[in-house]
Amino acid sequence: MIDLAVANDTETFQRMRDPLAERGVQVHHVPASERTVDLADPPWSPDEYDAGYVYPGRIMEGGVADAFLEVPWLNDHEAVLTSRNKAEVIARLERADLPVPRSVYVSNDVSEATLADVFERFEPPVVVKPNSTTRGTGVAKAHDVDSFLGICDYLSLVHNYKATGDRSFLVQEYLPDAVDYRVMVLEGEYVGAVERRLPESAVSDGQWKHNVHRGAEATGVSLPDRHRELAEAVAAELEIPFLGVDLLETGERLVVNETNARPTIDEETKYEPGFYDRLAATIRSLPPAST
Repeated sequence: MIDLAVANDTETFQRMRDPLAERGVQVHHVPASERTVDLADPPWSPDEYDAGYVYPGRIMEGGVADAFLEVPWLNDHEAVLTSRNKAEVIARLERADLPVPRSVYVSNDVSEATLADVFERFEPPVVVKPNSTTRGTGVAKAHDVDSFLGICDYLSLVHNYKATGDRSFLVQEYLPDAVDYRVMVLEGEYVGAVERRLPESAVSDGQWKHNVHRGAEATGVSLPDRHRELAEAVAAELEIPFLGVDLLETGERLVVNETNARPTIDEETKYEPGFYDRLAATIRSLPPAST
């Protein structure tokens, strides 16, 4: 039996625990955040676990946990940092000729005139997206330049705080009525996908972000080869073993919107047959933990 340290809580931990146990991988919840850790008497020891699932989402807390656990991670520190940097992902995919939304990267501080010039490059509305947040946090839509500059003002206020680690954001084209897919790729191969759709009542109220954490519903779908191959190409370009790839499809366009190296695992029925067999095999293939 392999002992797997999992920092994720709630849905992912609950869903993966029993299927992996049936395949010889014992899942243990190892919370890295919202707790205290005595650095002279830590709650973990290097010989407790054989491997880690994905590096903790809070990078500072992850560093502390990683120092004591000394395990190989399915997705390591570098993978999580790469995926979280939305602008880096868009830039790398653009250079690899993979389709992405038109985007402009803004590193504060810049002048109001420069920001207005950025807005004028797009057909409004535009999407304003903090560069390194998750779950749709802080993402906004601006229909006119005044609204856009107001959103940028709020971001500048946040970025003026000296301890803010990331002082950048993206301005992107808005793709109306796009179908939103989360595609999962494991070790370079497609393993399943869901379509994320808002309830009609939410759409009627003007909601447009498709994040599950904000009320969207995820339905398992079987994707065409074109979608699968694009997601696999993204994972290969970023060199991330287990990756959620967010695709937007509108008309004839199919683009990569974002990636997630700490993806939520959905119900098993929404994935390809053998998903957990492959996940368990990948975990077993990780190098031995340091001791």
